[in-house]
Amino acid sequence: MPDALGWRKKFAVIAPSTNTIVQPDFDDMRPRGVTNHFSRVWIPDDPVESDADFLKLMESIRAGINDAVDRVMTCAPDYLVVGMSSETFWGGLQTSIELRERLEQRSGLGIAMGSDAVEAALRCYGAIKRIGVVTPYWPAGDAMVRKYFEESGLEVVHLTGLRAKSPMLISHITEGELRDALAEVDGPDVDAIVQAGTNVSMARLAGEAERSIHKPVIAINTAIYWYALRANGIDDVVEGFGSLLADFRELPAPAGA
Repeated sequence: MPDALGWRKKFAVIAPSTNTIVQPDFDDMRPRGVTNHFSRVWIPDDPVESDADFLKLMESIRAGINDAVDRVMTCAPDYLVVGMSSETFWGGLQTSIELRERLEQRSGLGIAMGSDAVEAALRCYGAIKRIGVVTPYWPAGDAMVRKYFEESGLEVVHLTGLRAKSPMLISHITEGELRDALAEVDGPDVDAIVQAGTNVSMARLAGEAERSIHKPVIAINTAIYWYALRANGIDDVVEGFGSLLADFRELPAPAGA
């Protein structure tokens, strides 16, 4: 017998303990018959005032990932969703692939994570070559995001990092700040805009921004959850989060296929 509520799919989701945005975002995107089951990667809400502080934060995240995966596996999920962003870009393309492979091996499940999801989302829109990027990170984190995209064959034309003062305070970034950041990274030389950072409340704003700037605006939470749904054959249209969840009902062919 299937799960009474998750009769289509049960998603295990891992996210940092300080993150208050990704869980409500994923629940708002959740179709009937799909359930989200969160496991928290414990990290302290220490101040972040430099690249060194940001690197220390990344070490805390890495130290807790395996335990978070192991805890959530006891609910017998069908698929693993990585509700964090920076770690999936860290080290560039090859390191991202290695992270996915380690998580697949540990969980025995298929994986949706930010780096793969954004890259797949951009392929839905055709010949995207030049992007603008908005992050909540400090320069050390921004460098890793840039490295990943450039190794994936994209040119990062403009990047704005908002330098959140702690992991929890990422969720306090305002809509006004995000609108200003979008304006900073947009331009005629940009084909699409990507927002990184799963604790940034950008999912609905991205859909609104698409209508005004007339180009794809990919919020990472939307991309991750879209990827998880489509990878599991769930093609429901979900309105209110932009064109990705409304218009693209299957994953694109792999790059180079």
